Amino acid sequence: MRLSEAVRSAALTATLETWLVATLLGLAVQPAASATSVAPVAPRLDERPSTQVVMLTPPDAPVLAASAVQAAASAVAADRQLGGVDKERRLRFKDEKDEKKDEKSQKDLPSWWGELIDNMGTGLRIAMWLIGAALLVWVLLRLRDWLRLRGVAPVVAAVAPTHVGSLDIRPESLPADIGAAARTLWQRGESRAALSLLYRGALSRLVHAHAVPIRAASTESDCLTLAEPRLAPSAHRFLSQLVAGWQTVAYAGRNLDDADFEALCAGFDAHLTPGGAA
Repeated sequence: MRLSEAVRSAALTATLETWLVATLLGLAVQPAASATSVAPVAPRLDERPSTQVVMLTPPDAPVLAASAVQAAASAVAADRQLGGVDKERRLRFKDEKDEKKDEKSQKDLPSWWGELIDNMGTGLRIAMWLIGAALLVWVLLRLRDWLRLRGVAPVVAAVAPTHVGSLDIRPESLPADIGAAARTLWQRGESRAALSLLYRGALSRLVHAHAVPIRAASTESDCLTLAEPRLAPSAHRFLSQLVAGWQTVAYAGRNLDDADFEALCAGFDAHLTPGGAA
């Protein structure tokens, strides 16, 4: 049933199209004697061949309106068996044109960064610039620290402290012969004052004679660490013994043996000379 309806619709559409063409071109329609046969006409040699359109419908067929024609055409187009568009996807090998397109797209890859920057908002661009500036500052600071550790940075002369903790280390506050003055205090029973004088004198000579970078808040351990690269091994061992004796008297509250104290007084000028030679 559906096939016969499709055939009738196709025949109707062909008839309408033929009628419309004949009407627009203004051609004369020659009725045929039969709906299925057409007699051929031989053209004359002195005349140009003329175009003849033969109607395949009976002459008494009713005239269709334009709306009916449009409705019939829409019905044919809506029929799935007669109309519609099918899409297919097929796999094929790339040709030279496709390869050239791929090469062009690869060459254009660096441009994506510029397009990204153009599409960014103003606030985001400012944030990126700030992050870049902060990163640059961080790199410069790390480079400065690295150069300073490598000894490339310029050496700035440090101001020598006048006191380390509560101890006065100014040269003018100390006697000329520190060892002899400390021995006198020891003999009078002033062991803490005697060890304090030796320790003050050692710090004063480390700062002013040996250029040890001792600060006002440096501890005994800090002083030993800072003085190690500036002193000879024997001088540094003597300084360690002196610091240990000072800590024994000042913090532990115990006195040294007379022999140990005498060794400190005798070796003071030998290991910690005023001129800096140790």
